[in-house]
Amino acid sequence: MTDRYAVIGHPISHSKSPQIHAAFAQATGQDISYTAIEAPLEGFATTVQAFRAQGGRGVNVTLPFKLQACEFASHPSDAARLAGAANALKFDGERVWAENFDGVGLVNDLQNNRGRALKGARVLLLGAGGATRGALLPIALQGPAVLAVANRTADKAHALRRDFVAHAALQASGYDELAGEAFDVVINATSAGLSGEALPLPASLFAPGALAYDMVYGKGLTPFLRQAQAAGVAALADGVGMLVEQAAEAFAWWRGVRPGTREVIARLSVPLV
Repeated sequence: MTDRYAVIGHPISHSKSPQIHAAFAQATGQDISYTAIEAPLEGFATTVQAFRAQGGRGVNVTLPFKLQACEFASHPSDAARLAGAANALKFDGERVWAENFDGVGLVNDLQNNRGRALKGARVLLLGAGGATRGALLPIALQGPAVLAVANRTADKAHALRRDFVAHAALQASGYDELAGEAFDVVINATSAGLSGEALPLPASLFAPGALAYDMVYGKGLTPFLRQAQAAGVAALADGVGMLVEQAAEAFAWWRGVRPGTREVIARLSVPLV
């Protein structure tokens, strides 16, 4: 019998998740169907419950419902609870398990696909929202020399540092305090790439040989990546690898087999021009 999975978001027509999971299922011989469901903005819980009632086994969750997904779950993982957000749910009788695989997907892409060891590196995350919250703990576990968060509103970065004080030693600041700092890996976790907005960043932010990584994917050279390129950064990456790697983690969680990712990443990648 075919097991049913889905991705839920609003909007959802742009999602690559059905294509990704179809490729995973074919490669691993898993009998699943995977669809995209657009939930009303005020109807996430109702949509999930309806999918469960129809025999759904699990869902991925994308914007703007990741916070609600964590609240909906009866058994959120420590990672989801700390992030305050979940991007995958699994249904087991009356229990709803929640995980946040975004940070693990990012780390896997950086280290396995991009060849960037995080141990001993100076790592900066731009933004203090949900994307950063999901990434902090998985990055911290790799042992970077410095793990920093910068945000347009410095108070939000400092609040994040306090929230994670028991789990990671974070450096927190506003963008205007970054002058004189340099990092080996700079990750844009803001939505600026979607809005076309450039961030007020000093060119000296990028250490020699740095990697500039934008979590936005499929947009070519985002304003952040253009800034990095203008500052002399040669290693540029968007978030397509993170997308595929977090999907692979969810697939393995649901099905007990982890698919390969490199062919799918290559298929979905667009030139950074």
